[in-house]
Amino acid sequence: MWMNVLLGFIPISLLLEYVFHSPPLWVFVTATIAIIPLADWLRKATEQVAARAGQTIGGLLNVTFGNLAELIIAIFVLIGGNSTVVKAQITGSIIGNALLGLGLAILIGSLGRSDQRFSRQNAGQLNSMLFLVVIALVLPALFDYTEQLPGFAAASSAARTNLDEHLSLGVAIVLILVYALNLVYTLVTHRDAFALEGEDEGHSGPLWPLWKAMAVLVGGTALIALESEMLSGALEATSTTLGLSPFFLGIIVLAVVGNFAEYIAGSYFARQGKIGLAINIAVGATIQVALFTAPLLVILSYLIGKPMNLVFSSPLELVAIVAVALTVTTVTKDGEATWFEGVLLLAVYLLLALSFYFVTPGAEEGQTPAPAAVVQMLRPLS
Repeated sequence: MWMNVLLGFIPISLLLEYVFHSPPLWVFVTATIAIIPLADWLRKATEQVAARAGQTIGGLLNVTFGNLAELIIAIFVLIGGNSTVVKAQITGSIIGNALLGLGLAILIGSLGRSDQRFSRQNAGQLNSMLFLVVIALVLPALFDYTEQLPGFAAASSAARTNLDEHLSLGVAIVLILVYALNLVYTLVTHRDAFALEGEDEGHSGPLWPLWKAMAVLVGGTALIALESEMLSGALEATSTTLGLSPFFLGIIVLAVVGNFAEYIAGSYFARQGKIGLAINIAVGATIQVALFTAPLLVILSYLIGKPMNLVFSSPLELVAIVAVALTVTTVTKDGEATWFEGVLLLAVYLLLALSFYFVTPGAEEGQTPAPAAVVQMLRPLS
């Protein structure tokens, strides 16, 4: 019921923006709150569609439409020229889904249960994809650093930027292709191996007519787009008012808002005892962000004339991405989950969030690329 109450923030945000022309902070806050129930309605609609398609495809639908809110937010932020915020949002989505989303699902699902069991084979496939994510997102930063070393061709900053953009386009195409092939592998050629337990279980509640579910998906997506446009327009002014960097707002606030549907869906299914589906949603959303959403944003950035590369220049971002792969793999490799493992995931997320919170506003812009910064930190020890 409280989700439906939050729907009231949709007209409130519209009135503040277009009628009263209120300060950007109020527009940002109300638009952010308005996106949360809209994301939940997208989750409900995808669950209704998934009830006709099975849990495996249903998990993919939950991930895809859950990430749709985030993609829309990122596009409007990108149009505003804030590629640093978009990349921060990508990092925030990766750590948010894999640590916050999965941590909440395991914790909530394990309350009153000694443990929960899931397919080790399915978890292993997801963990392998996570390490591909690490390679794909760390490699462009290492390449950027390499081009600054003596003896390499990119002597000027403009030349290096051009090379970064070309490499990012190539990486984006490879990642989208791999993601598509992964869907073929798990949903077609090896579907039986990756089918979740309880695949044939019926839907627990009343089914909506298909037209209603599709109408909610289309209408919810349109409203999220409208709210996202207002939110992105108020982003910089809000960060100045609060004394926070746009980087922090992107990596924590926008990422959590954009992925709220996955958090709700994962916790909901885990509480029903469907921990395998919850892991598919949480980790699957992480993989989709890195292997599809981020590359798609790189390609779209060229189409709208706002080129964005995949060079994550903050050492914290790269450490966070590596931490996700290591932590999730450690927790899920045995095919069992307990409430304390959920606490461990949440603890890692909070530690990373604290680090991002204390980043000095503006420090993330024009900073030394991550590998170079690490070398500089280690040099006094040598």
